[in-house]
Amino acid sequence: MRGRASCLLRYGIKRGVRRSLPVVLKSRQSDFQLESHMITLFFDGLCMPKNPGGVATYGYVIYSDGKKLKEGWGFVGAGMFGDDVTNNVAEYFAIIKGLESALSMGYPDAILIKGDSRLVIEQLSGRYAVRSPRLNELHRRAKELLGMFKSVSLEWVPRGENSEADALSRRAFNEFVRKHRVEYENFYSRR
Repeated sequence: MRGRASCLLRYGIKRGVRRSLPVVLKSRQSDFQLESHMITLFFDGLCMPKNPGGVATYGYVIYSDGKKLKEGWGFVGAGMFGDDVTNNVAEYFAIIKGLESALSMGYPDAILIKGDSRLVIEQLSGRYAVRSPRLNELHRRAKELLGMFKSVSLEWVPRGENSEADALSRRAFNEFVRKHRVEYENFYSRR
């Protein structure tokens, strides 16, 4: 056996089985002494009722030692306004807004980032290439923000373990629809 298959078998990982082991992007020996300053960022984005071209929103939650420090949610764009939006664009907005929030609160030490977007986690860890021109700038901005932390770990989690960030992205979506109900129904009911 050669290549990826032998590597997967060597580490006991079966093909097709999703793993949720954290990927450490960077850390220094002294960073491991900062565990009391470790924060966890959960992020999620959505694009509904269709992807691409729906209404894209995001949500994030930041925790430290099991205590919620901050949450946020918002609107990314909408196909009905001519915006070039997808679920992946919304996921990147979620992680960017969460990282900006963590830094603005003065937490540049260690961060564990959890999300259910395999694409974003894998692209930011360097295992997947960024092929979409629309994601290039968002990826660059997220990497720039990650570089401001002393230690970064990325972890893919199943959707069920990301329910709070998911609920916030849905909250942003529902707020948008309430505010723009007529335009939303007219545009998306025709499609």
